This record gives sequence, structure tokens and C-alpha cells, in this order.
Amino acid sequence: MKTVIRYLLIGLAGLLLFSVLDGFFILPEGKQAIILQFGRPIGEPLTEAGLKFKMPFVQEVTYFEQRIMIWDGDPNQIPTNDKTYVYLDITARWRISDALVFLQAVNNTTRAMTILDDIIDGTVRDLVNKNNLVEIIRSSDWSKEDIVASGIQEEEEYEAIEYGRDKITAMIHEKASKITPQYGIELVDVLFKRVNYIETVRLKVYDRMISERKRIAAEKRSFGEGQKAEIMGKVQRELKEITSTANREAQEIKGTADAEAAKIYADAYNKDADFYAFYKSLQSYKKTIGENTRLVISSDSQFYKYLTDIK
Repeated sequence: MKTVIRYLLIGLAGLLLFSVLDGFFILPEGKQAIILQFGRPIGEPLTEAGLKFKMPFVQEVTYFEQRIMIWDGDPNQIPTNDKTYVYLDITARWRISDALVFLQAVNNTTRAMTILDDIIDGTVRDLVNKNNLVEIIRSSDWSKEDIVASGIQEEEEYEAIEYGRDKITAMIHEKASKITPQYGIELVDVLFKRVNYIETVRLKVYDRMISERKRIAAEKRSFGEGQKAEIMGKVQRELKEITSTANREAQEIKGTADAEAAKIYADAYNKDADFYAFYKSLQSYKKTIGENTRLVISSDSQFYKYLTDIK
């Protein structure tokens, strides 16, 4: 009898211990929890980490993430307003803002991802369909030169920007964020992870980029040739000015020298006219009479005068 009572006491103690242990649970950091009683939520969600209590056996705990999570959509080929197809790869960040609503409307993260697929993909498709390709490709701060150089548009096709990719992204986030709260989800942000052209558009863009680069190169060459012509013209003008100045100075120096030489000759001639005439005649003889030279001159020639006097 005592043995039976002992076993009963041990069983009661074990049951009591198990009840106490089952009544306490730890809520980890970064998690939130809802207490369920027979499958129905009891009270508000628990968001503060630490030791918590629930009724043993009749209540259970369901945990949800409290941290921000990543949603990555599948790349989609979407037509723009100007009937051009573009590949878009979208990503978003979200978190469970109301665990109770999330439990009732979604229940788990896997289904939440499916719901976000529908919400974000639908919103993206709707806004992309309403805007032209250039609005999706370019940012709001792109200049006309950036657009033309990128090959998205030719210069004559350029149109002023209305939104740009960054503002359209904000519009997608704003519109989708109005839908997610009914699922207990807060959409933190939406981003274009990758934007690409389909093959036909890509080839067209490449051709435009090549054409634009050639046009820019031609403009640079034309500008360079113009600069070259201007510099060469300036060089030629300066060269002519320098040459003209040098020639003028040379003529002035030569004239001055000739004048001084003439003055010296005149002074020398005036001092002894006969000697000067004799000296000049000797110079003439030296230049004209060689070793085998024969002269045929008249007897009354001035050139013959000093030859007779020498004899």
C-alpha cells in the first residue's frame, strides 16, 4: 500500500513539475508570439523578449519573425506605355507589423511571400504599363545629354522627364503599402534590382549608342580641326608680323650702314680725289684682268689712263 502511495506521489510531483515547465516559455530576441487556446488567439501579441507564462496543456505558442525580411520577385517581361518590352527584377523588404492580423489572414511566411508576389508584381505591372520606357530606365536627375548618350532616345526624340525610375519606385511602394496592412504586413521599401531590355530593344539601343558616340567623335574632330585652323592662322599672322618687322629692321640697318659707308667714301674722296680714283681703278683691274686676260680699249679711256701712267 505504501508503495502505491509512493508511486502516486511521484506521479503527481512529475505532473506538477511538467505543468510548471509547460506553463513557462522564453520569447527569443527578434521574435514575436501569439498565445493560442484551443486554436484561438488569446490576448495581444507578445513582442518583448524574455520569460513568459501561459496556461499549461490548454494553451500553445505560435512564433513569428519580428525582423525585416526580404522578398525577391521573379524577373518579368513587362510592356511599357510605348509598347516596348523590358525585363524587371524587383526586390522588397517587409516585416510583420501585426502578428494577430497576420495569423488570421496569412498564417505563415510562405503564404505571405505568395501574397506579396501578387501585390507587388501587380502594382509594378500596372505602373510600368502606364509609363514609357525612358521613365523606367532613367532616374529623375538624368540630363538630356545623359539620355542621348545612353542610347535610350535620339536627340530629336528627346522628351522631358516626368517621373523617372526613382519616383516610379516610390509610387509602387506607396500603392502596394496601402494593401499590405490588411494582412498584418508592413512593406518597408521596394527597389528595382535590375532593369534590362529585351534582345530587339537592346540591339536598337546599342546601335543608337554607337551612332551617338560617332556623332560626338565627329563633333570633337570638327572642333579640333577648327581649333587647329585658328591656331595655325594665329601662328601665320604672328610669323608674318615677326618677319615683316625683322625685314623692316634689316632694311633700316642696311640703309643706315649704306649711308655711313657712302659718307665714309665721300669723306675719303674729298680728301684726295686723285688717290681715290687711282685706288678704285686698281680694284677694277684686280677684278677684270686675269693671268690670260686681253683688253681691247680705246686710248682715251679712263680705264686705260693708269695703265699708261704705270709704264
